[in-house]
Amino acid sequence: MFDVNATRKDFPILSRTVNGKPLVYLDNGASSQKPQVVIDAVTKAYAEEYANVHRGLHFLSNLATEKYESVRGIVAKFLGARDEDEIVLNSGTTEGINMVAYGWAMENMSAGDEIVLSVMEHHANIVPWHFLRERCGVVLKWVDVDHHGNLDPQAVIDAIGPKTRLVAVTHMSNVLGTRVDVKAITKGAHAQGVPVLVDGSQGAVHAPVNVDDIGCDFYAITGHKLCGPSGSGAIFVKKERMAEMRPFIGGGDMIKEVHKDHVIYNDAPMKFEAGTPGIVQTIGFGVALDYLMTLGMDKIAAYEDQLTKEAAQKLGALNFLHLQGQPNDKGAIFSFTLDGAGHAHDISTILDKRGIAVRAGQHCAGPLMDHMGITASCRASFAFYNTSQEIDALVDALHLAHDLLG
Repeated sequence: MFDVNATRKDFPILSRTVNGKPLVYLDNGASSQKPQVVIDAVTKAYAEEYANVHRGLHFLSNLATEKYESVRGIVAKFLGARDEDEIVLNSGTTEGINMVAYGWAMENMSAGDEIVLSVMEHHANIVPWHFLRERCGVVLKWVDVDHHGNLDPQAVIDAIGPKTRLVAVTHMSNVLGTRVDVKAITKGAHAQGVPVLVDGSQGAVHAPVNVDDIGCDFYAITGHKLCGPSGSGAIFVKKERMAEMRPFIGGGDMIKEVHKDHVIYNDAPMKFEAGTPGIVQTIGFGVALDYLMTLGMDKIAAYEDQLTKEAAQKLGALNFLHLQGQPNDKGAIFSFTLDGAGHAHDISTILDKRGIAVRAGQHCAGPLMDHMGITASCRASFAFYNTSQEIDALVDALHLAHDLLG
């Protein structure tokens, strides 16, 4: 049984007030809050254990290296990867996808080759492919969602043609909460010899992930959405894909030898990790994943599903509120507009006065906004430390916003 009240005590920020009201933090889709165990780990790493990694032979360097490198195995366990050498540590999903764009796609694609995307991708899973479109002549093929916000896996598979070289798709929409059947997409793409990249920034937050079961070639995650520090993250890369990649960034750690006329690269995954990394951020990231696995991602998913159903019912009952997309399989993310509101920012400002933190804008999802015919929305995104009472606080505040704006 998941005890949300006990869990909330792990997060010191949840006990504070904002504008004289108890904080109701519903901006988890942008970034999650941090448990005390992560805060303590980061503080200890800087105060007692800090040194550069991989380079020194002294006590502190060895300790920092051991803690930093242990995170690779923690990520592999969290993602269900068979081998920790399939995990590249980085600053987050954006860097991971760019690494694939420059290190793999640029090496294996040419003008006229295609990348299949869904219309609800985050900009981090769009812009790197536009770089290839602009610089290499790669073609982007778009797959729409239906009017409920569902993405039909077969529609993605059907978009694959003889020139398709990659499918890049989100595991969960950061705007609609739509869960995507990435396993079915991967199976269909692989049947045609096409690799699959999954943006797991939201999907890995809300439910257990097993990349071995999914079968995808790349799976990227971001630490700051998983209760870890900003500037931390990782990407799973299948070994056969790693063998096809060239380094994305050059510098220390990713080389074995440097000479005037040649260099010898390090072995993968170090081959793709250049320069001094986010040492403390990554250590904190590992502690955060351990924390989540101790809570149990299955228990987190079950609890959040209850919250999602309750929020859908209570928000859906507001006749002045327009929920954007109501997919069949939905995670704890709600995007909405309000009758009378000139802009989503007006709604979020009123909610903020009640201590409620939501996101307003395009949510880095321009093509999806165009598809839905809106310029912006408010987004309330829930986490496992949110409560039924906070749903009620949101509903009450939305009534106030409607009274003021309607």
